[in-house]
Amino acid sequence: MDIKNMGKVSVITPSYNSAHFILETIESVQSQTYTNWEMIIVDDCSNDHSVELIEAKQSADERIKFIKLTRNSGPAYARNQAILAAEGRYLAFLDSDDCWLPEKLEKQISFMHKNDYSFSYTAYRIMREEGELTEIVFHMPSQITYKDLLKNTAIGTLTVVLNQEKIGTVKMPLYRDCSEDYGLWMSILSQGITAYGLNEELALYRKCNESLSSNKWKSARKTWNTYRKVGRSNLPSTMWYFLNYSVRAVKKHTRTP
Repeated sequence: MDIKNMGKVSVITPSYNSAHFILETIESVQSQTYTNWEMIIVDDCSNDHSVELIEAKQSADERIKFIKLTRNSGPAYARNQAILAAEGRYLAFLDSDDCWLPEKLEKQISFMHKNDYSFSYTAYRIMREEGELTEIVFHMPSQITYKDLLKNTAIGTLTVVLNQEKIGTVKMPLYRDCSEDYGLWMSILSQGITAYGLNEELALYRKCNESLSSNKWKSARKTWNTYRKVGRSNLPSTMWYFLNYSVRAVKKHTRTP
């Protein structure tokens, strides 16, 4: 089957004050060798000049859709609005400061189509805030089940592709004190679906410098709350899952540049 005929990909991108990085993010999508995509950018009431930059890109490329929220509502709400507007068979997620390598969609969609997968993810590399690539690459397990996911938050949002026709309608949880992307993966895999990894570096995650230690604690709190509110785990189970998460998180952060 022709790779171009495997279905449209809807790229979900929330944006808030992203003027420093959004053009690079958009251009990484425009550079994809898989050209059957739409990019849905939802601005969450930015007060910098990112809106003007996005509108200029939109006017030059009809595959870019732009939605401006009238009230600041957070990235989960912004992503959900993009999902509602999506017309593609596949959903892919890319935040406004991250980037993809040119063959990301082509390789991942082919991987999913060949194996009849509904949920996939890939390896990714860390880059510094200014765009310099590091030596740190997060390689992925070949598959993750619901039970695996409860002990391992390894899936990078910027690498995920979902087949909506197989999974059905998806929606990120709107708990402000939870990890909305992890909560979505949890909801999907709890249905008995397995996520499959393409262990190839196809995306670049931008590691910004602001409050790294504070962000670690914030991430830990959100993970705990996700177990309790989205997974509805009891206290003993939550403590066990959180212990496993913590061990992996420590190993992960010791590699952070």
